[in-house]
Amino acid sequence: MSITFNLDKKLIFLVMLVSVVALSITGILSFNYADQILKERTGDQLIGESTVRGETLRLLFESRIEQNNILANDPMIQLLLAKMNEVSEEKIKENRELNRRDFLIQVQAFQESVGFSIGLEDVKIIGSSGKVYFSLERITNEDYSDDPLFQKGLTSSFIEFTPTENGKKMLVVSPVFAKDSKRGEQAIGVIISKMRTATLDNILINRSGLGETGEVYIVNSNYLMLSESRFLENAVFQQRVDSLAVQKCLNEGIDFVGFYTDYRKTPIYGSSYCANDLGIVLLVEIDQAEVEKPIDILQSRIFQTGILITLGMGVAAFLISKSLSRPIIKLKNAANKIASGDFDVRTNIKTRDEIGELSFAFDSMAEKLQESLFEIKEKEEVIRQQEDILLQFSDQSEKYCVGMIDIMDSTKICSNLSETETSEFYNIFINSIAAIINKFGGIVVKNIGDALLFYFSFENGNEKDTLKKCLDCCLALSNAHDEIVKKLKKINLPTLDYRISATYGIVRIARASTSSVNDIFGSTVNRCAKLNRNSPPNGVIIGESFYDQVKDFEEYKFEKIESKIVSTEEVYIGYSVSKNQLV
Repeated sequence: MSITFNLDKKLIFLVMLVSVVALSITGILSFNYADQILKERTGDQLIGESTVRGETLRLLFESRIEQNNILANDPMIQLLLAKMNEVSEEKIKENRELNRRDFLIQVQAFQESVGFSIGLEDVKIIGSSGKVYFSLERITNEDYSDDPLFQKGLTSSFIEFTPTENGKKMLVVSPVFAKDSKRGEQAIGVIISKMRTATLDNILINRSGLGETGEVYIVNSNYLMLSESRFLENAVFQQRVDSLAVQKCLNEGIDFVGFYTDYRKTPIYGSSYCANDLGIVLLVEIDQAEVEKPIDILQSRIFQTGILITLGMGVAAFLISKSLSRPIIKLKNAANKIASGDFDVRTNIKTRDEIGELSFAFDSMAEKLQESLFEIKEKEEVIRQQEDILLQFSDQSEKYCVGMIDIMDSTKICSNLSETETSEFYNIFINSIAAIINKFGGIVVKNIGDALLFYFSFENGNEKDTLKKCLDCCLALSNAHDEIVKKLKKINLPTLDYRISATYGIVRIARASTSSVNDIFGSTVNRCAKLNRNSPPNGVIIGESFYDQVKDFEEYKFEKIESKIVSTEEVYIGYSVSKNQLV
């Protein structure tokens, strides 16, 4: 197809030259501004992450030291240490056994006061001579006199880390002073507490908001990594980190943010939180390539857009030279009709030029819009038909016996299983439990992760029979433990323990049109979940309201659980249940 060009070539050249120059200047300025803004925002994000996590880490360290000082200032611990310091070396072992019970009582009281979440694994009490008097673990080294931790611990409290087969443990060291001692007096001993680092690891492993290459880790004063690396295995106490940010902290005591090379010799953009008073530096880093990737994409898009705009202006300059008033008006009128809702309009311009092509594209667009409108109407009809498939909450409340069975340490059990083994593990447990519940007439509501929630209603029987069914069901679940373990062992899966709890009270009911089983919720369900935490392994615990209903049943034996489950609002008391063998 031959097309006659009537536009002056100089006009086309001038228009395109102006557009190229204008777009080039705009592109360069936009690129430089975007580069600056992106790096500033990334830097602000890294500083925010390092500051928040660093302060959280500092609070955690200070909290652990304060908790250890509570034990160090315990009068009984002070008395035991003072007494053992006076014992001759030949009688240390004898007196250790005589006083070990008092030591264990004080450690247990300490754990109950500060909570078991600190992950305490060992407590060592060391005398002023460096002799180990007491320990929760077997004492393998009785002389700590030359140990740097002991020597430093005589003067101040601090935190150190020690390597283990699975990573690391936290050591919290505090001096012990005599009761009523005065400032400046020498310590009579040292307490070294070994704790798990789960809370610390949670602060560092969370990489949300750090992209595909971001990581958070800490380095000690010996330039060794103390947390897991996102890129290297077994990095704890093995990987040396002497990057610029670490040197700035350990040598000059200052934070640093900017570009540098990390321990992988990879260019990164990072921010540090310097805590050299605690002997660590925290780093938050993202690969420089990931930081600059949006800039490269922006540069490419600016270039492509410039080309498209330049070509578009050249076409526009060509179209201006043509006398196209009538076909353009026809296209405009057709567009107005489509805007008013008439999608049947077609231009049918048959000229063999750009206007003809535009007309063809316009007609194709109108046809596709018309087809799209039909599809939208059809989908709207489908949506209207699905509007009734909703969860309907009602105001109905009924008294139910609510039960829960929960696997203990399921995350740890399944951590080394494949997906197929994990599925088979839960399949055996859930199906075995559900079969027992159905046998006694209970209703399985749902499984919540590794737990099953079920209930017994009073609709089809008297209240006394239903209460007994619920108790018998819970005891049957407890007795089924050995059979379930046998099934697991048969296919070489790990064994398990579980806890069973039951409560009695009013629940709210939620009904779904897609299910025949009602969901339940309310304070009775919440109490059942909280009671479950205090159930003995493979045993049964019931709430106080349940106990009030069944305490006169002679065929069961109830024993009040002395430890109380405490929430922020009220206190829950539980009762263990077993069959009364005398009846």
